[in-house]
Amino acid sequence: MTRRVVVVNAGVSAASSTKLLAEQLAGAVDAAVSARGEQVQIDYIDVSPLARDLATAITSGVPSAEVRAAHDAVADADGLIVATPVFTASYSGIFKMFFDTLDPDAITGVPVLAAATAGTARHSLVIDHAIRPLLAYLRADVLPTGVFAATDDFGAPELGDRISRAGAELTQRLVSDGVVAGFGGPTDARSAPRRSGRSNDLGPVTDFATLLNGHTGQT
Repeated sequence: MTRRVVVVNAGVSAASSTKLLAEQLAGAVDAAVSARGEQVQIDYIDVSPLARDLATAITSGVPSAEVRAAHDAVADADGLIVATPVFTASYSGIFKMFFDTLDPDAITGVPVLAAATAGTARHSLVIDHAIRPLLAYLRADVLPTGVFAATDDFGAPELGDRISRAGAELTQRLVSDGVVAGFGGPTDARSAPRRSGRSNDLGPVTDFATLLNGHTGQT
């Protein structure tokens, strides 16, 4: 069975560091899936060329054919990689517009690997403070490892390790969990509740009348 991963790249140029990071993440997923004897199809959506159409879709409510095709690709994906440059300490405007125009149920339960790039490491918390809440609002299954890369990080072994770890996490969701696009992830309402290995049964609960029996209210 071939899994399908869609990469949403919000980089603003053809040779952007955001696109480079997205491609490296996709490569890590491809390698990890192949190592398990499975196949993955990776498709790319570059958001920047859709900027005008996305703005029109927001103001008119009518998406263009190109925007609809991008949305359909996301809705059919078994997993997503989303990457954005950091503008003013958050995700870029076109990144947000893309998800603003997406059907609210399109990525429910879908595993998503979040990534971001910036010129400085001072923006390294953008994934947890901005991107993760956005994806959680859309009920996506956001992977534990997000990958942030400052300009100086490229080529460093530490970034390669994070990319490999994140790629392995997405592969685990794709290959082991048998995710069907849009359903079946741990955030799906039909999923069984998570339970710890330790019992939460505290035994019978004593009512307040019995607990307060004989108490005069004085300390």
